[in-house]
Amino acid sequence: MAALVVLCAVAGYLVVQYVTGGTDGPRCKVVSGGAGGPSYEFTPEQAVNAATITAVGTGRGLPERAVAIALATALQESGLRNIQHGDRDSLGLFQQRPSQGWGTPREILDPTYAAGEFYKHLVKVRGYQDLPLTVAAQRVQRSGYPEAYAKHEPDATLLAAALTGTSAATLTCDGRQDPAQAAQATATGPDAVRSALVRDFGRDALETTAAEVGGKASPSPTPTPGDGRTVTLPVRGDTRPGSDRSLRERGWQLAHWAVANSSALRIERVSYAGRQWTAGSTDSAWRTAAGEGGSGSVRIVTAR
Repeated sequence: MAALVVLCAVAGYLVVQYVTGGTDGPRCKVVSGGAGGPSYEFTPEQAVNAATITAVGTGRGLPERAVAIALATALQESGLRNIQHGDRDSLGLFQQRPSQGWGTPREILDPTYAAGEFYKHLVKVRGYQDLPLTVAAQRVQRSGYPEAYAKHEPDATLLAAALTGTSAATLTCDGRQDPAQAAQATATGPDAVRSALVRDFGRDALETTAAEVGGKASPSPTPTPGDGRTVTLPVRGDTRPGSDRSLRERGWQLAHWAVANSSALRIERVSYAGRQWTAGSTDSAWRTAAGEGGSGSVRIVTAR
């Protein structure tokens, strides 16, 4: 009996380590806006994938609930990791199967494509926003264990709130380099940031935002001096009366996306709406940024 207890404890520990990525190495954290509220800690790899899933959803104009359903599904299916194995021919963040028409293995292992396919099926579920999360996720996934999605709903809801910019919840990362991400990185710097923005948010990402790189802005008609490390994203959106909230949400979507990608893209600093995140600072918290004021732009500074 004692041996069985030990085995169960070890199995439980391994599950926690798989889902959270363990306690060593670079870390990211989402914190509720309320004092003493819930939080969720995860790895830079998981943060990048969560940010991609969210960006694909918001880029399609989908609500926060859709993003929460997608994030809970990916947490259950892969632990928010883009794994290259699974049950039978299942692959990727959502364990989609080429044999079931989800796409080719190469497509499914592209997080942007995989998230897009999930959302494409989700929006076909009538009334999915009003369904229990487990029911909505199951109608897309057809899992053998549909009840398993429920345990991830609190974390997924908190993640979605921060990454969609709809609440005071904040995402922070310590900014340390993840060796696995560094090995996979093909490019860093402002150009890599711009490419990743287009990859995750869609082709119009740089049409609704202007990026300044080395003093040359595209597509901004009035370039301003730059240092070759900064990407400035003026937040565009609905400018009609009463639209302030949607603009703030868009700004925090971009800002939190940048922090989530800080390890992968070697981002050193992110500023928005008078607040600033700096890699490697004490507790990596967002702090009041001197001189930033109420800027309507997201500023992303890459490492030298």
